[in-house]
Amino acid sequence: MPDNLYAGFDLGGTQLKYGLINASGRIIFKGQAPSPPDINSLMNLIQKTWVELDRRYPRRIKSAGFGFAGFFSLKEKKIKQSPNYPALNNFPLFPALKKIIPVPFAVHNDANLAAYGEYLFGSGRNVHSLVFLTVGTGLGSGLILEGELWQGKAGFAGELGHITVNPEGLKCGCGNIGCLETEVSAPALVRNYRQFSGKDEPLEARDIYLRARAGDENAKKSFDRCGYFLGIALGIVINFLNPEKIVIGGGGMKSGQWLLGPTRAEARRRAIAPSFATCRIQKASLGNDAGLMGAAAWAWHQLQAGRTGR
Repeated sequence: MPDNLYAGFDLGGTQLKYGLINASGRIIFKGQAPSPPDINSLMNLIQKTWVELDRRYPRRIKSAGFGFAGFFSLKEKKIKQSPNYPALNNFPLFPALKKIIPVPFAVHNDANLAAYGEYLFGSGRNVHSLVFLTVGTGLGSGLILEGELWQGKAGFAGELGHITVNPEGLKCGCGNIGCLETEVSAPALVRNYRQFSGKDEPLEARDIYLRARAGDENAKKSFDRCGYFLGIALGIVINFLNPEKIVIGGGGMKSGQWLLGPTRAEARRRAIAPSFATCRIQKASLGNDAGLMGAAAWAWHQLQAGRTGR
């Protein structure tokens, strides 16, 4: 008899990633598409994707999980604010999804569900306390404390991307000044390089990574600056939570030690020594699959607990 399957959708600032996992967490199918600019196009894309998945695996998909970028309200069941995808702001997600998804579904913040994915299937396996960060267009994060996704009173917990690390810094999409996300992200890396090089040339974060590998000092300094601010944030987290492990993923971690090296060094300087010594900081292992895997597993577990939509 064919396995039951569980769908996961992970909406970031630039890509919608989606896929199916089985009960052991193995990915059976996955794909991605550019994130549409408006909410109607997004719902149409999700519907089209669902039809494709159901056609490939008829009557086998038992639930669907959705990780959306932004601050998800457990009470109102909607994204209250999305700094990197404002089309989601206060949109009534559940009624819209009920029209196009015929199976039980669950929704949460995308980084929370990526944290859940790494905890269950990736670098966070067999730990009790995990801090997960994803560095890409923005900076998302999630917390696993004592084996549970920590949601806070209303669902807004774990937003490390919006703690202040540079009080004299830039305005963030959330409205605050000097958030971690303004200093550690793909746009921040590009901004750093332009400042250090004095050239306003068209660049992407990958270009800076390649230049760092080729020995470009301005590229190295650009990663060092991002690592400096990320290390400050991790020092705060280590002192406050004394976590077992901190895992960093997202497109930004394709640079590997160029970002992780200065981050670890600054976190070591900032953290209480005994607490730092008990915390491992490492690269995530699931890559871009963490979000869709976590979303799929979250919905499946919410279904088992009787807490899904529909």
